[in-house]
Amino acid sequence: MQDCYVSRVGRTAALMARRDPVVYEDGRYARALDAAQLRQYEEDGFLVLPGVLGADELDGLRAEVAALADDPALREAEELIREPDSSAVRSIFRVHELGARLAELPRDPRLLEVARQILGSEVYIHQSRVNLKPALDGREFYWHSDFETWHVEDGMPAMRALSCSVLLTDNTPFNGPLMLIPGSHRQFVACVGETPEAHYRQSLRRQEVGVPDPVSLRYLAEQGGLRAVTAPAGAVVFFDCNTLHGSGGNLSPWPRSNVFMVYNSVHNRLMAPFHGLAPRPAHIASRRVGEVLTPWRR
Repeated sequence: MQDCYVSRVGRTAALMARRDPVVYEDGRYARALDAAQLRQYEEDGFLVLPGVLGADELDGLRAEVAALADDPALREAEELIREPDSSAVRSIFRVHELGARLAELPRDPRLLEVARQILGSEVYIHQSRVNLKPALDGREFYWHSDFETWHVEDGMPAMRALSCSVLLTDNTPFNGPLMLIPGSHRQFVACVGETPEAHYRQSLRRQEVGVPDPVSLRYLAEQGGLRAVTAPAGAVVFFDCNTLHGSGGNLSPWPRSNVFMVYNSVHNRLMAPFHGLAPRPAHIASRRVGEVLTPWRR
């Protein structure tokens, strides 16, 4: 397959125009969003929906996440990622297979139908995780495009995937909320540097390869500005796989936690990673495209 988004092959960064649609919606799969919401997603590369989950639902999810973070069986598992300079838990991957309530979350029609509508197809979970930012010590996630990593390291061919972030706690200006660059999804940032073997072991703790160069980052931020998602617990953020995003550290005395689920189109199945890299483990990049999600009904 011709690589339309070449990255990490030289010492020069570059901006390339996106070749794929942003919204694939054709009316056949779902009608969860109205026309104005679809336009906003297409223009900005993300959409924030407030008040999707209620208090009881959040309590159950938070309890399950806390149990996973304290589970001795996960203490040395690859699914559990610790902060780069401490023993604090940074992320837990494959959470949709580790907890009962977390297993139901990707099939919640309030979430799934949005993904099916935007991607215009049936979908499956490419990756799931909970990102935890401990009080006073939660570290930053540097600016990046998820697609750049998924393309180079997982062999995801096209920009037909999206992330769904469920806010389990209030996201405030002080606890490291998700930040995005509106409109950045329309440009692919080709990154410099080569990818080390088993790069995920380092990058999931602190990513330094596959991040945008300062000139491209500044240009895109000057064009689109910066947007911090500050919202109460229960809000949900949908953002395109190529939207540049990151988050600062948590210096507040309150922890922050969000569940991320990556919906990928069944027509966008992973191929071999580029540059001869070995595929990343299944808990980071699932290749089980046949596990199509169907919504549960109340």
